[in-house]
Amino acid sequence: MKIGFIDYYLDEWHANNYPAWIKDASKGEMEVTLAYGLIDGPDGRRTNAQWCADMGIAQADSIEQIIAECDAIIVLSPDNCEMHEQLCQLPLRSKKPVYVDKTFAPDYETAKRIFDIAEESGTPCYSTSALRYASEYQGIENVRAISSWGPNGFEIYSIHQLEPIVMLMKADAKRVMYLPGDQWYSITIEFTDGRIATLTGYAQGSPFMMNIACEDGAKLVEVKSDFFHEFIVQLVEFFKDPSKVVPHEETLRIMAVRGAGLKAIEAPGTWIEL
Repeated sequence: MKIGFIDYYLDEWHANNYPAWIKDASKGEMEVTLAYGLIDGPDGRRTNAQWCADMGIAQADSIEQIIAECDAIIVLSPDNCEMHEQLCQLPLRSKKPVYVDKTFAPDYETAKRIFDIAEESGTPCYSTSALRYASEYQGIENVRAISSWGPNGFEIYSIHQLEPIVMLMKADAKRVMYLPGDQWYSITIEFTDGRIATLTGYAQGSPFMMNIACEDGAKLVEVKSDFFHEFIVQLVEFFKDPSKVVPHEETLRIMAVRGAGLKAIEAPGTWIEL
């Protein structure tokens, strides 16, 4: 199976690592054979041509070429989710399986427009943070509240906490509040059924951890498993069987919280309704 990359620029961590991981997880049955970058990498990164030469992957002249010559597509741009709506226009009309890298979209409205393209054309697709597949989060049920913490800023890294929070809470969020601190921030999320989750990010680094209150007691979990490996295994399974997707409804819930969180950052201490 030939897999094509579509990226904002190709010299970034996900594009640098996915090809070898996919080939290994598929036991050589899948390979990234073609790649397209909209712009050359900024800030001293390799040009798209140099990246392709170094990686041994052919450089495509256009997104149309990726669609024509590949069996499955990965839309990357992991740190520039604002580019996904533009980069997904043609792939999500291709009817070929498409994975869109995290973060899926800036907000609910953008995410809905992107998914609408896929659903209208019948193109199988999904998006997720790799943290969804951390073994520590599996099998946890009847969650009453969550306190989550992890590294870095909200805009790029919050997805790695939002993904498991919404997955475990299994509900729509009602409103969010942002509180800033010195080298940290906290987002409080109230869900429609009254349950609460808090998400805290530490600028100077933190493990991904949660204290999860369940009906049968509290569970303190620290992510130490190889969640990226399991993510790639599930990605390979999706390319084999495109019915195996993260439900769009759940991704929309996550993007709704993210969009409200960005608004809340502009008004600290104020509830922002979803």
